[in-house]
Amino acid sequence: MASSAEQDLPARPKEEGGESGAPSKNALKKAQKEKEKAEKAAKRQEQERQQKEQAEANDTSKHLYGPLPPPSESPARQQFSELAELYDAKEDQEVTVDARIHNARVQSAKLAFLVLREEAHTIQAVIAEGGSNKISRQMVKWCGGINSESIVRATGLVKQPKEPVTSTSISNFELHVEKLYMISEAAQMLPVQVKDCMRAPPMSDEAKDEPETDSQGLPVVSLNARLNNRVLDGRTAANQAIFQLQSGISNLFMEFMNQHRFTWINSSRLAGAATEGGAGVFEIKYFDTKAYLTQSPQFFKQMAIAMDMKRVCEIGPVFRAENSNTHRHLTEFTGLDFEMVIKNDYHEVLAFGEKLMLYIIRNLQERAEFQRLTKVVDQVFPGAGDFKIPSGDEALRLKFADAIKLLQENNIEAGEYDDLSTTQEKALGRIIREKYQTDFYTIDKYPSAVRPFYTMPDPSNPKLSNSYDFFMRGQEIMSGAQRIHDYNQLCDRMRKNDPPLDPLSEGFRHYTDAFKYGCAPHGGGGLGLNRILQFYLGLPDIRFATLFPRDPGRLAP
Repeated sequence: MASSAEQDLPARPKEEGGESGAPSKNALKKAQKEKEKAEKAAKRQEQERQQKEQAEANDTSKHLYGPLPPPSESPARQQFSELAELYDAKEDQEVTVDARIHNARVQSAKLAFLVLREEAHTIQAVIAEGGSNKISRQMVKWCGGINSESIVRATGLVKQPKEPVTSTSISNFELHVEKLYMISEAAQMLPVQVKDCMRAPPMSDEAKDEPETDSQGLPVVSLNARLNNRVLDGRTAANQAIFQLQSGISNLFMEFMNQHRFTWINSSRLAGAATEGGAGVFEIKYFDTKAYLTQSPQFFKQMAIAMDMKRVCEIGPVFRAENSNTHRHLTEFTGLDFEMVIKNDYHEVLAFGEKLMLYIIRNLQERAEFQRLTKVVDQVFPGAGDFKIPSGDEALRLKFADAIKLLQENNIEAGEYDDLSTTQEKALGRIIREKYQTDFYTIDKYPSAVRPFYTMPDPSNPKLSNSYDFFMRGQEIMSGAQRIHDYNQLCDRMRKNDPPLDPLSEGFRHYTDAFKYGCAPHGGGGLGLNRILQFYLGLPDIRFATLFPRDPGRLAP
């Protein structure tokens, strides 16, 4: 009899093999089932392989789609079209285009639709079974399953649809595809969808990463999310148009400068000292010493005038170390700068700047391509084309004292010698638009106390200066003035500055020496490219007008 301790032990499981070690009946059954299961899977895989091979063998158009074939050793020059050219295409015209897949869907086993996109232009593409090229169902299925944002090369015939295609920019034609090859495949999962970025962004100033929805439940991508995924966001039609307009503004600036025989210069963005008063300057390591990113090319422009260049201009980056998180401030922006010799009176420079801005704005409004681009932006940012300027050749020009009077007449407090606040500037813009029917104007004769030390005082009233600001929609886009060109007067103004500046210090010596050697009277200004674009289009934030914006909270991408 077993002891009580032995009785308490758990029963030992029986060995599957029994005493002899041979497999049990259950184990044999289990092994047989596993074997049958594996044989069925292998048979199924073999059948699928054979079916695939059979389908490929029967695929009459396998050479018409798939990865882009490598070029032959002596490739014939293939003619390519751009989607922008297809608005005026001819019926049955054969074209080849490289474009992105904006959308792809399979309608049936015999029919698929694509929307091809290139910059701001889109066209519907049709892939149908049969036809002269004997398009196969396999090709239809493959084309309809291409990931959005992939780049393809499509060859086909331009056809007029039975009804205009309202979902594409090219509505009077569609492309009947004969060949379609993959150039670059996009990932299936994207952090944001380009089609979602095409809808208007939320207008709040809050930077949110979480998705929002509009009244129809469709995703609305925040400004912060757009900037974090700028490569995808930048593909929208509105963004393509915005930055083509920005390029247009730069080109118009260059046109005007070239017409007036300005010399293009490229000044340094590095300085050995914090100049222009030392405020708002980025300090960087420069080998074993310190250097600073320049706030503007101001000193270099003036030194170029002292070199007898007479009229100089440049386009380049401007850096401001200002912790301003507003809709119109950046720590880096693009400046359109000019400086010129004065023959009689500093108003020569002011009038030149006014004519420059009227030239830019008027050409943006009148040239067909810029009109088209502005309409594209207007679809996302309503009011983009609603910018008013005077009908004649003269811009509205007010004296600072008159601007203050306008504010006071509209019950807005403003000091006679105080600088205008942002709130006052915006209010003045609304008043001037209503009274004078213009969104562009200039203000002359600013108080000396609110201008830099190198600004020429008004000889008839030392409390005022020969300086001016330019405005669009009530917000500043340029600051300019006549500069002090007399060495002694300049040094005196620097010493009386608050805080005092030493004209003989290492940071200023080379600048002030330029005037010691004799320099002609001169003046100029610096326009902000990003602000011109923002305020012309009425964009809610300057970051929409900046390809890769830099602000106090953003250094990437």
